[in-house]
Amino acid sequence: MPLSSFELEIFRNILSSIAEEMGVVLVRAAFSPNIKERRDLSCAIFKTDGEMIAQAAHIPVHLGSMSFAVRAVMDNPETAPGDVFILNDPYKGGTHLPDVTCIAPVFIGGKLEFYVAARAHHADIGGLTPGSMPLSTSIEEEGLLIPPSRLYRKGRLNKKLFDEILSATRDP
Repeated sequence: MPLSSFELEIFRNILSSIAEEMGVVLVRAAFSPNIKERRDLSCAIFKTDGEMIAQAAHIPVHLGSMSFAVRAVMDNPETAPGDVFILNDPYKGGTHLPDVTCIAPVFIGGKLEFYVAARAHHADIGGLTPGSMPLSTSIEEEGLLIPPSRLYRKGRLNKKLFDEILSATRDP
């Protein structure tokens, strides 16, 4: 049975509120002034095919390629509750290297129903110079390129990956 326009608006507001709350939590937990003060972040909810269905009103430019990032992590086999993927690869749905994206599957009753994603700008990701606009001539000079990778597996941190990311930055 199709939804009425009234029901559709209710669901749109519920999902948008969830995306907004994701941003509130990210800002509250952040140490970086880029996130905490400048609010250089975006949060969104996606269907299981990678299509965006709700977004928060943060930095809209982040959202244009975010569905490609979600689709890139969908290729990972055996996605489970508690998994979190991380990436900044502009060839896999990222924007530029300082914009790091975390994506988590959402399971309801054991079934994958949604993906949630948050992208935030980091002051340094390694590279020739700190900041987001280095005088690089290749992507390798821009800093650490993180392909779609599982940062958490069933709620357990991939410490090796986490340490590699931290060691590549001047100000983790």
